[in-house]
Amino acid sequence: MGLAEALGSPGLFLLAFLDSSFLSFPQVVDILMVGLVVRYPERLFWYAALPTIGSVAGSYILYALARRGGEAFIRRRMRERHVDRALAVFRKYGMLAVAVPSLMPPPVPFKIFILAAGASGLGRRDFLIAISVGRAIRYFGEALLAAWYGEAVLIAIETFMHDQMSTMLLVTGAVVVAGAVWIWWTQRARSS
Repeated sequence: MGLAEALGSPGLFLLAFLDSSFLSFPQVVDILMVGLVVRYPERLFWYAALPTIGSVAGSYILYALARRGGEAFIRRRMRERHVDRALAVFRKYGMLAVAVPSLMPPPVPFKIFILAAGASGLGRRDFLIAISVGRAIRYFGEALLAAWYGEAVLIAIETFMHDQMSTMLLVTGAVVVAGAVWIWWTQRARSS
């Protein structure tokens, strides 16, 4: 809560912008927003609107880059099978392929669908509508639940974090070690 109060609403905007564009802060924006809404429920609209706007703005940056660079842009930056799958989903479902992932929490991939929307040439208006609706449902829904359930939400988050912290650190460590071994192995194989 100290971090949430120190960052305040401008921090929510900035973190949402960065999370939806070039960096990733999985669930940080959600947790900070929920904490602020629980503490100041009268500011619910403000605390939900700023991350929504920040996320839409950050997403638009990625969309515009992918639109300018086309399909080749995302193929250079992501694995072929992920790109093929995202483009296939996007071509089949259109705007829904952007709206649905935009309202889902991690670990549902989100940025690949933004990039696929840009690379596939989805119109700017349609993209902005889809991303705005998805993010608004997510952040306003979370804010309403936080205001409704109050301190119980913070207790549940704190309990989960406390109970699962060792598991989360173990999994994160295992992923980092596995990634390092994989990188070492592939570089060794290439040099042989």
